[in-house]
Amino acid sequence: MNKTLKYVFAFLFISAVALGSFAGGFVAGRVIPLTGIPGVLQSVTITPPTVSPEQQSATPAELQTLFEPFWEAWTLVHENYVDQPVNDVELMRGAIRGMMQALGDRHSSYMDPKDFADANAGLEGEYEGIGAYVDTGAEYLTITSPIPGSPAEKAGLLPGDQVVAIDGEDMTGVNPEVARTKVLGPANTVVHLTILREGADELLEFDVVRAKITIKSVTGEMREDGIAYIQVTTFGDKTTPELLDALKTLMPQKPKGIILDLRNNGGGYLSTSVEVASQFLDSGVVLYEQYGDGSRKTYKVIPGGLAADPDIPMVALINQGSASASEIVAGALQDSGRAKLVGETSFGKGSVQNWIELRGDNGAVRITVAKWLTPKGNTIHEIGLTPDVIVERTEEDFKANRDPQLDKAAQVLLEMIGR
Repeated sequence: MNKTLKYVFAFLFISAVALGSFAGGFVAGRVIPLTGIPGVLQSVTITPPTVSPEQQSATPAELQTLFEPFWEAWTLVHENYVDQPVNDVELMRGAIRGMMQALGDRHSSYMDPKDFADANAGLEGEYEGIGAYVDTGAEYLTITSPIPGSPAEKAGLLPGDQVVAIDGEDMTGVNPEVARTKVLGPANTVVHLTILREGADELLEFDVVRAKITIKSVTGEMREDGIAYIQVTTFGDKTTPELLDALKTLMPQKPKGIILDLRNNGGGYLSTSVEVASQFLDSGVVLYEQYGDGSRKTYKVIPGGLAADPDIPMVALINQGSASASEIVAGALQDSGRAKLVGETSFGKGSVQNWIELRGDNGAVRITVAKWLTPKGNTIHEIGLTPDVIVERTEEDFKANRDPQLDKAAQVLLEMIGR
């Protein structure tokens, strides 16, 4: 084990055990009277343990004083915990969870090997579930956007819905990544979701029939008014070639303008967002990636976009379900002046997470390593993008199949064409 790993694992154990000690109200070496419990009259005295030579030598010399409480706590658990033997692997994994939680960043987390394996699905274009993009960085699994035409959309799930129970099982305290895997399941089976929705007077109950979800990430059509309408629903493996196919069909028809619909697009790959934005921009910056030390990485427009002609006016649609990669694209189009944004303030997922597998089949940690900035240097994270023209689409609009946001986008675009 190299020096860095020793630091990491030692600190992990300190964090987890220290947190457990504070939660339980235990102070080593003190007498704790167990009062108020029928039939229990005795007191318990535990002598503080000493750090063994082996434990001392396993700690880097410059950190030995700092790590003494950890080794004391480790020994206390192994010598005094009622159910022996304790599982050292689970203690280690619990320590990792504690460290990630101590960062205070809802997007940094830990997944054990099984959860990590289950999580690697969704962007490839096909899976079985309810068909919704989700945020796993909040207290509960949160819907960011149902996939158009999916069981989630047909059942009436909306962006912002929090899944507080699955099949009657309370999800309080459950890692949202684990909750996500519970929602997945074989096609034609039913999952019962209990939803906390902002503005609702009580919890909502939904029975959703799972299906095989095939994600076509790009669709396009030429409208009767001469506007090319392109919808991008995710930024996955097939998004760029699908967008190129759509543009190769639409652009030869010489559209008067373009509407790019990014509503309910929960994001995806950073590289794909740069490729998509580059199809509509002739030059400049797509985004900056800013790191903790203040340094930045610049992502520039890839030349040769099929719809980059600035003489073809453009509007992009966003809403509260537009997150992550879709916010990168919308932010680049807005800041560059290439497109006006119409709709509602976006989700505000503007940070960069790396999943890093741990050695020895011990799962992975997800760590926030940077934040995204628009070309003008504006942060997206927890703020979102504000449209140039704000238009809501209510639940009643959904039920009546009305789309005032799309109608307004077409109106704005036609006004731009008329100038």
